[in-house]
Amino acid sequence: MQLTDVGERSQAIIREVGKAIVGKDEVLRQVMVGLLSGGHILFEDVPGLAKTLIARCFAQTLGIGFKRIQFTPDLLPADITGSHVFNRDAGSFDLAPGPVFTNIVLADEINRATPKTQSALLEAMQEFQVTIGGETHALPQPFVVIATQNPIEYEGTFPLPEAQLDRFIMRLSVGYPDESSEIEVLRRRRERGADDVTLDAVSNAEELLAMRAAVESVHVDPDIEAYIVSVTAKTRSDNSVYIGASPRGSLALLKLARAHAALDGRDFVLPDDVKTYAVAALAHRLILSPDLWSKRITAGDVIDGVLRLVPVPRTD
Repeated sequence: MQLTDVGERSQAIIREVGKAIVGKDEVLRQVMVGLLSGGHILFEDVPGLAKTLIARCFAQTLGIGFKRIQFTPDLLPADITGSHVFNRDAGSFDLAPGPVFTNIVLADEINRATPKTQSALLEAMQEFQVTIGGETHALPQPFVVIATQNPIEYEGTFPLPEAQLDRFIMRLSVGYPDESSEIEVLRRRRERGADDVTLDAVSNAEELLAMRAAVESVHVDPDIEAYIVSVTAKTRSDNSVYIGASPRGSLALLKLARAHAALDGRDFVLPDDVKTYAVAALAHRLILSPDLWSKRITAGDVIDGVLRLVPVPRTD
């Protein structure tokens, strides 16, 4: 696939998903950028804002596999990865694959499971494989984890450890729709006569992989790379940050900036691409100083301050 085709195909996918998701075009673009970059996505928002629906609609539109895992305190690692089951007829133990063996895995309310169960996803998210009974099994490609968590209700939850948060290339928030969009949601539901929304598959797994390969040809000027590193490094020296973003944060920002440029039909990255995804790529990787908790300063506020301090490079 040519790089010029990536933007057109991505827009076609977003338009199809937009038939079910109303008034959230920017969020759909962000998810598409995340899919093009090959990373995993964390949605942190209150219930009822179509986080699950967004994941399912993208899987339908892309024509790839989709599995949903409801994370609960009694969920076991084997419930995610699968296990070996004794086959009486053959007299052997056969692999019963878990729901992780698919293309898009929706980890719903991921912070409600215990750390042991959460860790079952670490190998899958980083190595794109799982180890069951000492045997390593490759996962289907593409493989993407889209996780959700509720930032308001903390009772009975287990916060994600920093090592697992770092595996997500970006953290997004859907937000409430405006009144006109919410009215449109009601109108479409009334006219549809059913809760389910059926979308056409306008792509497939092979095409998504080809789009990802094309994104790798997006040019990044050395000054832009230096700008990305400067932004990330500044989070490590900021007085309000206890632990800053790691080099994996720089890589995430590079991937998202290239994917955003391809989505806009460009074969080169601009500083604005970096700025657009700095908060999404870096904020969840920061641990703020404890004295800021009472001041209601968020990691996103810190990233915004960093962007104002770091000089923007000139580009031709």
